[in-house]
Amino acid sequence: MTNSQRIEDSIRETIITRPDIILDDKDLMQALISANERTMGGNIVDLRGIAMERLEARLDRLEDTHRSVIAAAYENLAGTNQIHRAVLRMLDPIEFEPFLHDLGGEVADILRVDVMRLVLESANGAADSALDRLNDVLTVRNAGFVDAYVNEGREAPARAVLLRQVQAGDPAIYGDKAEWIRSEACLRLDFGPGRLPGLLVMGSEDPHMFTPQQGTDLLAFFAGVFERAMRRWLS
Repeated sequence: MTNSQRIEDSIRETIITRPDIILDDKDLMQALISANERTMGGNIVDLRGIAMERLEARLDRLEDTHRSVIAAAYENLAGTNQIHRAVLRMLDPIEFEPFLHDLGGEVADILRVDVMRLVLESANGAADSALDRLNDVLTVRNAGFVDAYVNEGREAPARAVLLRQVQAGDPAIYGDKAEWIRSEACLRLDFGPGRLPGLLVMGSEDPHMFTPQQGTDLLAFFAGVFERAMRRWLS
């Protein structure tokens, strides 16, 4: 071997005394393996090289999965904290009117939704005149409206929480903001025996805010807290 082909003594000494710096460098190891394959020629099958490629591919997949799991865990933790803050804020008011106004105000802001509406069913479909000042967050509809709205006229099992994307919101719920709504969460409410059901609707201008592929556990918890608070006011 000529002097031009020899590696510098300092680099050679470093590699001999600290081989881990080579083994830990993925790009360097890949370059060495490629150089070895070139010296072997195209007619020789390097089983060890094939095995290493497969292990490397498996490691890459494991690293991607690891990152995805960590990202999902952080996202779930952030969502849990968000719901907890919204619940605490919702339970602060000691009177019914501030309770509902906060629902469409600070609670909606914490949940990062553009519109929050409470739908109550009534046997005659008419709201008490005393509730007129709450029409920015409260809507009263005929009995059967909740099932018809959530199921869109189809026969389907009752779902506690429904997430979906829409072309536009329903003016009966969103009023003049309906045309901007692109996704919504529909939370069914059970107010107890002898009472008509209700519906809590969260609307967003973001079409990806609520999609059918998302989990609903946290929203189901929020709905459970809300309906229990409502039972207190309705009683």
